[in-house]
Amino acid sequence: MLLQLSTWPEVETYLQESTGIIIPIGSTEQHGPIGLIGTDAICAEVIAKGVGESTSAMVSPTLNVGMALHHTAFPGTISLRPSTLIQVVLDYITCLAKSGFTHFFFINGHGGNIATLKAAFSETYNHLAHLNIPGHEEIKCQVANWFMCRSVYQLAKELYGNQEGSHATPSEVAVTQFAYPNMIKTAALNPEVASGFPIYGAVNFRRHYPDGRMGSNPALATPEHGQQFYDLAVKELSNSYLEFIGKKQE
Repeated sequence: MLLQLSTWPEVETYLQESTGIIIPIGSTEQHGPIGLIGTDAICAEVIAKGVGESTSAMVSPTLNVGMALHHTAFPGTISLRPSTLIQVVLDYITCLAKSGFTHFFFINGHGGNIATLKAAFSETYNHLAHLNIPGHEEIKCQVANWFMCRSVYQLAKELYGNQEGSHATPSEVAVTQFAYPNMIKTAALNPEVASGFPIYGAVNFRRHYPDGRMGSNPALATPEHGQQFYDLAVKELSNSYLEFIGKKQE
């Protein structure tokens, strides 16, 4: 059930049955020569919709722009500062909490969001307590990174070995190919791909990772692989969501 395609009476009815909501969050950032700039948001959104269908959960609009300042030396990247993203998440949750939602399950597609999300949750708990919103003590937030699902990680290692890398990975590119099979990109990739450098500022990042990849070979991705990753992530995260809201798995 998508929030943006619902009416307010439908949301009110939903809240009589459940106060949980799934919030997809990703990033708008470079993903190497063949990865879509919207990869992280696309993956989070399509998987969140799958989890929503599997668990009959409400799914909010996707937070498409995340914390990707280290990618801003590449054209097309859009990033929020950590402080800005914290405020966006706080406002999202505050509005929904006033409506009666209590359990906020963020399905995340970008590693750079994790630290900021956890900080945002702490800010939000404190903010809602000060507002004294009824039931604020029941508010709970959780971040679930689809790419860190055990089954997804195992399949990526099985399919790609050390060519999975850690950014512009074949696994995430495969999910976008599954979601948008008419938007598959190709390019000549340098067989020598950088890896192992720490992440600092944007200029430093591009100096060490000149084509945007971090140890990955996204040319290995296929839409068929993408469906496998999608199915595994939906199954694992559906179980995690139901456990989070305190509902027994069937």
